[in-house]
Amino acid sequence: MPELPEVETVMRGLAPSMESAVISRAQVNRPDLRWPFPDNMSERLQGARVLALRRRSKYILAELDRGETLLVHLGMSGRMTVSGDPLGQFVHDHPAHQKHDHVVLDMDNGARVTFNDPRRFGAMDLIPTDGLEDHKLLAVLGPEPLGNSFDEAYLVEALKTRNTPVKSALLDQGIIAGLGNIYVCETLFRCGISPKRKAREIAQTRVASLVPVIREVLQDAIKAGGSSLKDFRQANGELGYFQHSFDVYGREGEPCRRQNCEGEIARITQSGRSTFYCSQCQR
Repeated sequence: MPELPEVETVMRGLAPSMESAVISRAQVNRPDLRWPFPDNMSERLQGARVLALRRRSKYILAELDRGETLLVHLGMSGRMTVSGDPLGQFVHDHPAHQKHDHVVLDMDNGARVTFNDPRRFGAMDLIPTDGLEDHKLLAVLGPEPLGNSFDEAYLVEALKTRNTPVKSALLDQGIIAGLGNIYVCETLFRCGISPKRKAREIAQTRVASLVPVIREVLQDAIKAGGSSLKDFRQANGELGYFQHSFDVYGREGEPCRRQNCEGEIARITQSGRSTFYCSQCQR
């Protein structure tokens, strides 16, 4: 599932074609994805101007001039791609319709935004903008790891009583919004912290050291266009490249890359997810 860097990458790719543009035609080709689309979704989108795009956790939010915001979740295999962009950043010709093109938005500037999702775990909803933060999907989220409210004091306080492994605690969206399996594994490796350690047993100075590294890992991934393992594509259809920089994720049995470490990367299962780490230099 796309994590924060992938969603941020897609959002930034969509912005030049969608922000300030009007949705001249909204084509909705099925009644639902993970859950039913909102009533009259096509009519509510058609003719609306997109005021701004932003990301909250793993959701793309498109604020419309009609007092509603379009919420988009990419799910496991969802893609939002742009064609016919007048800025010349994308392929100019609109591709032929594909089987899993579930929502197609034609913008008045000539761009077309297509939501394609073969596995249909993605989602879209229309939410009153003035009640956005109270929506059931957003109200439960913790602070953004790249935002000002996420700092060392916050994380120390959030983890000091957590009796779960630190890996599980960092994946809790109520503690930090947007972090997923890949980037937690990479963060813990860079900090030299074992994913098996109970969060409350880690020294406060080491917990505090996670904050700048979380930001560093996420920013590195965003610069690389995210990670493409199976389905993820950027808005222009290209792959992300951060997977070529993984230190631990997906490298089971390979040598540790830390200087002077003779260990190899191991894989364990935590909360039903694969965790990759070096048992020799992560403690």
